[in-house]
Amino acid sequence: MLELSLCMVKPHAFATKKLGAIISMLEAEDFHIVGIKSVKLTPEMARRFYFVHDGKEFFGRLTDYMSSGTVAAICVEKENCVADLRRLVGATDPAEAAEGTIRRICGTTKEMNAVHASDCFENAKKEIRFFFSDIELYSYRFIQY
Repeated sequence: MLELSLCMVKPHAFATKKLGAIISMLEAEDFHIVGIKSVKLTPEMARRFYFVHDGKEFFGRLTDYMSSGTVAAICVEKENCVADLRRLVGATDPAEAAEGTIRRICGTTKEMNAVHASDCFENAKKEIRFFFSDIELYSYRFIQY
């Protein structure tokens, strides 16, 4: 089934010019970019985006980090998109991520692991809506070659 998912390039990866490499990796794995934008999250926006982690010991560090610089929100489309994106992204800790994954190649620490990826289809829908309106997304399923 054709799905959408969100891949967000985190501040450290954006600042160290990993965006192009990450986009190349997405496209090499047949993900279609249907929406992309750079955003400077405010602390409140970061808290809203990561609300599911509120109350956990790392919540403050996470939201401080995510509001420390520019992120790139990328909406991607593909068959089996959510699961395939999670596989391409790799384990949370870059040191434990498989060879060839985004986090292994572009991440530096567990916190600065280069990207966020939606963990399920339902969350993907919510996370995409956080960053994009309908007119900012263009599905490849409507392109005829």
